[in-house]
Amino acid sequence: MTVDGDLVANFAGIFELIADAVPDRLFLVAGEVRLTYAEMDGRADRAARLLREAGVGPGDHVGIYAMNRAEWVEVMIACLKLRAVPININYRYVAAELSYLLDNADLVSIVVDERYLATLEAALPGIATVRSVIVLPDGASPSTAPARGRALGGCAVMDYESEPVDGAAVRVPRSGNDPFVTYTGGTTGMPKGVIWRSEDLFFASTRRPLPDGSIPRRVEDLLAHTSSPPVVTLTLAPLMHGTAQQGILTAFAAAGTAVLWTGREFDASQVLRLAATERAVSFAVVGDSMAAPILDALGADPDRYDLSALATLISAGAPLSEGVRERVRTQLPHVVIRNVYGGTEVGHTGTEVSSAGRPRRFRLSADACVLDDMLRPIQPGSPAVGRIARSGRIPVGYYKDPAKTAATFPTDPDGTRWAIPGDLARVEEDGTVLLLGRENTVVNTGGEKVFPDEVEEALKGHDGVADAVVIGAPDARFGERVVALVVARGGRALDVSAVKAHCRSLIAGYKVPKEILVVDALIRSPSGKIDIRWARRTAAQLSAAGS
Repeated sequence: MTVDGDLVANFAGIFELIADAVPDRLFLVAGEVRLTYAEMDGRADRAARLLREAGVGPGDHVGIYAMNRAEWVEVMIACLKLRAVPININYRYVAAELSYLLDNADLVSIVVDERYLATLEAALPGIATVRSVIVLPDGASPSTAPARGRALGGCAVMDYESEPVDGAAVRVPRSGNDPFVTYTGGTTGMPKGVIWRSEDLFFASTRRPLPDGSIPRRVEDLLAHTSSPPVVTLTLAPLMHGTAQQGILTAFAAAGTAVLWTGREFDASQVLRLAATERAVSFAVVGDSMAAPILDALGADPDRYDLSALATLISAGAPLSEGVRERVRTQLPHVVIRNVYGGTEVGHTGTEVSSAGRPRRFRLSADACVLDDMLRPIQPGSPAVGRIARSGRIPVGYYKDPAKTAATFPTDPDGTRWAIPGDLARVEEDGTVLLLGRENTVVNTGGEKVFPDEVEEALKGHDGVADAVVIGAPDARFGERVVALVVARGGRALDVSAVKAHCRSLIAGYKVPKEILVVDALIRSPSGKIDIRWARRTAAQLSAAGS
């Protein structure tokens, strides 16, 4: 069994350890459902027996195809108990996209929300690995689920709430090598499964200091978290996004309480009401797309919500702009802002350094740095642009994709293996790094490289711009030109010339968007990230129409 010191980092074992220690502590709030640690342990055991009855064994991949609900967490923990692998499925996929993932992930069983059965049935033909489908009741309408025992696309169908015949114990020997796979991507290409060893994911992303500030070294050390009141964390991102899954893993590893947003649509006022009701201490968002509407709702009725328990606002997956950070400081002066740098391929790798009025700078973890094209660390103060990389506890690679694995996880001449997801950065003189954006979104205009993050930050600094994304569009003269899609604040008319003048006061002229195209809203994935393919297509259409 793999260890770090004396601590065996297996998530199922950690959950059971905490559940045995504080069985009556509230673990999960998901809509009307409230489950203690003991109740979740019992529900996950039942789900594990049902999965085992459906033919799931160690190493098998189980798809979870549902919006946020308590059963999503139950199935995830149930898989971990069986040493099976939970696979997140994007519930917005059409049948063709879903069919690709079912095939690529080699799913053996799928737990599906009843509302998505039609899409699943259309995607199943030709998928040989799937043997069973377990249906989560919708509850909102008369059941459309096939009866237990019937076939769906050649797969046996089971009801999630049926009592499993299997009654054997599920507390089996486990390992820190047990895999945890998260499917990521899809905004610029097909999704890919990132494979972590559970031990590496724990140490790279979900381990938290003990109440006295020390780092846990033995499994028993985690019990120190049970001596303090639970930290209540509100997670808004969908569980099919890695950030939300890791939020759940982090919550129980620290004996905390996880509160899930379960609304069908994002509703800022309801989010604030939930945070106030549950006395949330920590609030997790994905960038401005979630934070800005919440601040708008709070500003419209500041005395309506009691957020006195709130201590930390965390943004992961996308950083908060300076304008939104300033609004947080004004509207929630008692709250600490934590812009976190990380990703599915690198875990939690850095935290923003306080820098009011300055570009976003991050302090990377000790095992991370910025590498040049030769995989050598870039020295502080150098004007060179490199890629953020992490060594040590990093993923095994991408599932069934050796070419992408070799490209993203290379080994340098000294034998050090790195995870390099493609985020560009410059190293400041004090050793902090300035994020410049993703490698595949950099605009090359007339030989000059323009980093979208820098331009988007300038755009969002204008009081008439609520949201913005910058992309490159084909240009006969310069190869590419800088184009921005923006959303006007409050739906009011936007003076494009004034916005360009504002940007010109902050960034070089060649970086200022040649075109600023106003749209009603930016299309994002459920995780809050911009759909780059949509942005490029929309910019091309609007630009052509304007011409």
